[in-house]
Amino acid sequence: MSYGIPAAEPSAEIPVCPRHPDRPAYVRCQRCGRPACPDCQRAAPVGFQCVDCVNETKRTTPDVRTVYGGAVTAGKPMVTLSLIGLCVLVFVLQWLVPNDGIYQNLAFATVYASPDYGVFEPWRMVTSAFLHSQGFILHIVLNMYMLWVFGQALEPLLGRIRFLAVYLLSAFGGSVGYLLLTPGYVPGQPLSGVVGASGAIFGLFGAMLVVQRRRGGDTRQLWVLILINGVIGFVVPSIAWQAHLGGAVTGALCAAVVAYTPRGPRQGLLQAGGLVLVLALLIAVSALRVASA
Repeated sequence: MSYGIPAAEPSAEIPVCPRHPDRPAYVRCQRCGRPACPDCQRAAPVGFQCVDCVNETKRTTPDVRTVYGGAVTAGKPMVTLSLIGLCVLVFVLQWLVPNDGIYQNLAFATVYASPDYGVFEPWRMVTSAFLHSQGFILHIVLNMYMLWVFGQALEPLLGRIRFLAVYLLSAFGGSVGYLLLTPGYVPGQPLSGVVGASGAIFGLFGAMLVVQRRRGGDTRQLWVLILINGVIGFVVPSIAWQAHLGGAVTGALCAAVVAYTPRGPRQGLLQAGGLVLVLALLIAVSALRVASA
């Protein structure tokens, strides 16, 4: 009974989340002003934004790319570190696996590039780049050091995917160079396997040379480094200079594809196509060499 006192005004409508109408929402988006329930709130520099505004911002904000089209990444060169870690892991396994199993199954020799000998295993042309000599510890130490030096310079410039493509294609190109410039296998002779990341490392040398020239930088120190390492390959026995040469040429070709492709919406597609052509060229050259042996 009100005894003449007017009834109270009905309370204001409780705000609800547009995405979840059954949930009250007392926090409003700092951007659009709509209420947002706890599940639809995203922390912002000031207050909160709703999930719709956050998604819209992501959609309309252009991706930041390097000059060569790679995604800009902050922090450590993760591909370079991963490659180093993989090489070290395989090197440890070379010591642990009995009967020289890692070397026997992953090292490359020219016989494995041809189906004529019943041991056609072309993947060894890449896997051999992750093995290193157990009798010369500096083999892996020097290769990993050079991978770190050039990897942390090239990976941010090219982008992770492009850098990895250049590295792997250079490793393959090193084996192709060895196949082309080494006498064919003679049945009955002992197999001489090739291991080491040197072909891929020389690929990074060639890639850095091309990138530096594209950027207008000084390449004299790079030439000195390449010449010194090239001469060592001819002077020191048991070094496959053929793999060094093949890797350097392949790395330079890959870098030219990446660095000289015009910028634009199709840059990534054109670069991918160019790298596939480099791969096809390496396969074709290998097939011709095997056929002519």
